[in-house]
Amino acid sequence: MVLAAGCALIVPSAALAADGKAVYSQVCAQCHAAGVAGAPKTSDKGAWAARIASGREAMLAAVLKGKGAMPPKGGNASLSDAEAKAAINYILQQIK
Repeated sequence: MVLAAGCALIVPSAALAADGKAVYSQVCAQCHAAGVAGAPKTSDKGAWAARIASGREAMLAAVLKGKGAMPPKGGNASLSDAEAKAAINYILQQIK
């Protein structure tokens, strides 16, 4: 396994279901569960407020292009748009 930007594990896209929880667990949780490198913690409503206000399309663009210390696609170059959307949806469900 290879670490990208010290956070996300590179996992072949085929290994991930288009299931937001699975994608989050394999790609996002390494940083967002603990707030590594300034990543907003999944459960921190305040940290997500501005991101939520920007809308899902802006959040998707940030995931696909990278933002701050987060590399594009969370470090998993094979992550599909559908998988990224599923992960975003899962995260949003966790912070309601």
